[in-house]
Amino acid sequence: MGIETQVEVKPRKGGFRTMPFIIVNESFERVASYGLQFNMLMYLMTYYNMTAATGTCILGLWAALSNGLAIVGAIIADSYWGRFRAVAFGSISTLIGMIILWLTAMIPQLKSLSCSEIHHVCNGPTTLQRAVLFLSLGFMSIGAGFVRPCSIIFGADQLENKQNPENGRILDSYFNWYYASSGVSTILAVTLIVYIQDLYGWKIGFGVPVILMFLSVLMFQIGSPLYIKVKAKDTENLVVGLFQALVAAFRKRNTRLSLSDCDEYYRWPLESEVLTPSMDFRFLNRACMIEDAERDLNPDGSASNPWKLCSLEQVESLKALLRVLPMWSTGFMIFVDMNVFAFSLLQTKTMDRHIFPHLQVPAASFSVFMIIALTIWIAFYDRVLVPLLSKYTGQPRGLSPVTRMGIGLIASSLSIALSAITESIRRQRAIEEGHEDDPNALVNMSAMWFVPQYALLGVAEAAHAVGQIEFLYALLPKSMSSTASAMYTVGTAVSSLIGSILVSSVDCLTSTGGKTSWLSSNINQGHIDYFFWLLTVLNLLNLLYFLLICWFYEAGNNGSSNSAHVAEDKECDYRLLSES
Repeated sequence: MGIETQVEVKPRKGGFRTMPFIIVNESFERVASYGLQFNMLMYLMTYYNMTAATGTCILGLWAALSNGLAIVGAIIADSYWGRFRAVAFGSISTLIGMIILWLTAMIPQLKSLSCSEIHHVCNGPTTLQRAVLFLSLGFMSIGAGFVRPCSIIFGADQLENKQNPENGRILDSYFNWYYASSGVSTILAVTLIVYIQDLYGWKIGFGVPVILMFLSVLMFQIGSPLYIKVKAKDTENLVVGLFQALVAAFRKRNTRLSLSDCDEYYRWPLESEVLTPSMDFRFLNRACMIEDAERDLNPDGSASNPWKLCSLEQVESLKALLRVLPMWSTGFMIFVDMNVFAFSLLQTKTMDRHIFPHLQVPAASFSVFMIIALTIWIAFYDRVLVPLLSKYTGQPRGLSPVTRMGIGLIASSLSIALSAITESIRRQRAIEEGHEDDPNALVNMSAMWFVPQYALLGVAEAAHAVGQIEFLYALLPKSMSSTASAMYTVGTAVSSLIGSILVSSVDCLTSTGGKTSWLSSNINQGHIDYFFWLLTVLNLLNLLYFLLICWFYEAGNNGSSNSAHVAEDKECDYRLLSES
């Protein structure tokens, strides 16, 4: 009877009935979080009297922390908490951060006075005011680190049923709807939330995301009795295993390596198909060499000290990771370009943003053109170009992943070069109209001139990011499939950090000797165009670096190898891509 009762209860957990709770949770969280980001630079400059460069640096560090913590959140969810607790904790943490940020807009003592309120005599924020601001950003970063890598997989847990022959189709439908809702949410954040902030001010503009995030937490908790809550796996974490291989190789650095493969290597599990280590990065082979079987192994065949003896599989996984690092690093510049695009907010704010006589686009909403271009490119490439190109290239995806990565880098370089040209024209026109000392004056120039550069950057991200994920997925072992998504996330974090350092360095170096910084808050006196030209040069150097890396890679390792692996599981890459 006990068994029969279990069989009756099981179907009541999970299933499509949980989807409204999970998708609403993710959608509201995305609208609330993204709605705060696009206009945040103006809030920092207005109420914390920060320069444009300082504000951009802080936003870059915020993005770096949020993306970096996504790796921590995924590890904790998989190894300790389980995904339900991770998403619940992350949602509540994000809500707390948003409430604190909203309080900075509501309570005058939590922010410094605007310069215009005290006759242009600007006082910087106090230590307490900075602490409260950074506390809010910290809570939101922690929340993003737990929600975004876990939410999508938690939803898949509710629908996965390997005994159902329609399991694949159901999961595919779920992922499509999930990302459709994510795309709509992002567009709403860029348009509706930004519009509310511009029209009604920060009190309401920050209050609306708080309400949405509260509803997100509430909906997720209401669905709790219906969820399938998969417990955390009590298995060794992949990241820990890679560190163990490094440490073991270092500790045994004085051990001699034979020129042949006659050494005895540790394999775990024992039925592993990997028999001998590869010959590249041979110094790492020491990590899996058995020197003394009685000392190194337990009676059951496992390693007595995993930090001194690692499995052959761990060593080969580490080697695979080292092989793809150079190509992975070529993608940093695209995300650096996207991070410093915050300066475009200051540019478009001084221009005519009317599409129609009575319809004006908020300055922070111009990012929607990048999102639209990204979406159009993915759909156009997948539905139109792939069938045409695959006939001529022999590639199942039309162009090889490396080729698409190269297209992304070229598009990114063109976008930044176009930004430099457009800003040169805007700045010259502002000076000719007598606005050199007034950064808020409206220049007689349409902001629609900025649409092409946003569109190019959207195409760059779409082409390079998807190509990079496929490249990593093809070259990494199947046991490291999720690492491709993790590396994408880490790449965005590193890029945000690089962008912040670059902005800070340029601001400091160009303002020496009392000179006006290129990145001055008065963009009519500064030279953002020079900064964009600097980025263009860095993008071109990065493109040369990319070509050099391509030359070193064998033709069979261009992302088209291991085609069976890619064809079998390629959809996982796309699904995990946006969550990073």
